[in-house]
Amino acid sequence: MDRRSFLRKAGLAGAGAGAAALATPAVAQGNQTWRMVTTWPKNFPGLGVGAQRLADRITAASDGRLTVQVYSAGELVPPLQSLDAVIDGSAEMSHGAAYYWQNKSPALSFFTGVPYGMTSREMAAWVRYMGGQEIWDEIYDQFGVQGFLSGDTGTQAGGWFREELTGLDSVKGLRFRTPGLGGRVWEKLGATVTNMAAGEIFQALQSGTLDAAEFVGPYNDLALGFYQVAKNYYFPSFVEPGLATELVVNKAKYQELPTDLQAIVRDVCQAEYDQVASDFYANDPRALKTLVDEHGVNVRQFPDDIVEAGAKAAAEILGELRDSGDALTKKTTESFIESLNILRTRTEGTDGAFVEARKKYFSI
Repeated sequence: MDRRSFLRKAGLAGAGAGAAALATPAVAQGNQTWRMVTTWPKNFPGLGVGAQRLADRITAASDGRLTVQVYSAGELVPPLQSLDAVIDGSAEMSHGAAYYWQNKSPALSFFTGVPYGMTSREMAAWVRYMGGQEIWDEIYDQFGVQGFLSGDTGTQAGGWFREELTGLDSVKGLRFRTPGLGGRVWEKLGATVTNMAAGEIFQALQSGTLDAAEFVGPYNDLALGFYQVAKNYYFPSFVEPGLATELVVNKAKYQELPTDLQAIVRDVCQAEYDQVASDFYANDPRALKTLVDEHGVNVRQFPDDIVEAGAKAAAEILGELRDSGDALTKKTTESFIESLNILRTRTEGTDGAFVEARKKYFSI
């Protein structure tokens, strides 16, 4: 699917297009309709589709007692104001990524992805079994909302670059779209970093406002058409090793739901975390083949000095957060680091060792 076709099908609307939908949610005969605002374009592969599927599954599992109506990026509120819409009551749910809201609390970045941090399996283990969810709840309690893991892209692509990177000096002054703690890493390497929503990136690359951009990976990036303006595609991302999306709900309204509806919301989110992962795992390699075979994209790996400098910068940033004067940021960082050091023994010692053996010795 080319970018023009995708955007036409997406039907992206301005923020005012959904103004009429700001009426209070319908409640009749015990049934409720909740509004979910998202940071994703409509029908966006993996992420936007995942948000819609999550909404549909809640609606179906509740037999319509809790119907979720999805508003894609810009239909009701601008994409990067989705969380604020839940906080101020304009919507009951938002679907996005927690690191988009790091201006509210730096600790929120840990629940999307951390440079050189947890893989998606490690993230799920921390959140579900090692105290991560409880800490996340403390952070979001300040804003009257509740967060759930809702999707998993796996390890992402490193980004699209107009010019080939020959070493660390190539990063100096580079105008780069990348969010979260990863953005801070690239700043330490010398890039000028900005964040913007998915639907804005192509134009910024095309106009020359950006020299480089990363979003997710081949499945999404093919649809967004980045290959039309940049041909150097770097793998893997060392700043987003296992990105998680989130569903955020108004906590008071969530707690007012019957316990079975609360369980449906929670359990559908957990199911979608795994469903989205399967979607990306199946479709990323096929999309990458299309990018290479049909669009002449050059797949590259980052030079070693960039990777090594990125690791050093990531360690410095985590150290700064661990020493933070903000108690919740400090608590989150300490829990994350402690859990990572346990979980990586399995990932590196068992999973990693197997993958290396398969790569070296097995073909069929």
